Amino acid sequence: MYTASKGNLSYEQLLSMVKQLPRNQKLLLSQELEKEAIDSKLTQLLKSFKAEDLDLGTLDQEIESVRQEMYEERKGQSNL
Repeated sequence: MYTASKGNLSYEQLLSMVKQLPRNQKLLLSQELEKEAIDSKLTQLLKSFKAEDLDLGTLDQEIESVRQEMYEERKGQSNL
């Protein structure tokens, strides 16, 4: 939580301060909060996919395998 020179701000105090901001500053604050949320989600996503043995060659092989499967499925459906 944010620490001000007079102590900790509660959510209600912070919200009250934000409501007093001019519209353009509210927009800037909103954009900064959105960036922070996106960065946090991206970091979490990247951590969830982290693998030590994953390299570009492995990715290429998997992509080609999936493409081939999809091609064969479409080809099989068009022959019906």
